[in-house]
Amino acid sequence: MTTIEQRPWDDPAGTALRAAQRAELDLRYGSDDHEPGTPPSAADIDVFLVALASGGVPVGCGALRRLDETTAELKRMYVDPASRGTGVATALLRALEQAAVARRWTTLRLETGPAQPDAIRFYEREGYRRIPLFGPYVGSDNSVCYERVLEPVTTSPAGL
Repeated sequence: MTTIEQRPWDDPAGTALRAAQRAELDLRYGSDDHEPGTPPSAADIDVFLVALASGGVPVGCGALRRLDETTAELKRMYVDPASRGTGVATALLRALEQAAVARRWTTLRLETGPAQPDAIRFYEREGYRRIPLFGPYVGSDNSVCYERVLEPVTTSPAGL
């Protein structure tokens, strides 16, 4: 059973998960210079979620950074390797999408990289479509960008 909680950016569990993600990406890319653009921070992250396994063990995280009135960027999506394939990533992604819809954001964008084929497969499976590089990723050889238009929450009158 996975529980997903909104936490502050500087939450210790979130900080540890982001450090683990950074170490994994440094290994995949062979250096620590693999992030075009401004790294996310407490000043520009609107939503930060932490996924917890039974017993409260932190196993994943993800964030949203608003780009404009209707668009946000998915940042720092990460699941501990031991928890991959268990549904944690999908649950976390859906919770981030729900948070975006609640803020009336209709589009989510993200950047990943060619050394992350597992992430590329995951996002494509979850309905994200490849788009041209956007914003700070334009011209980057280490970037692959995706987007998903979110379904707005609608309520219908009773009985319809």
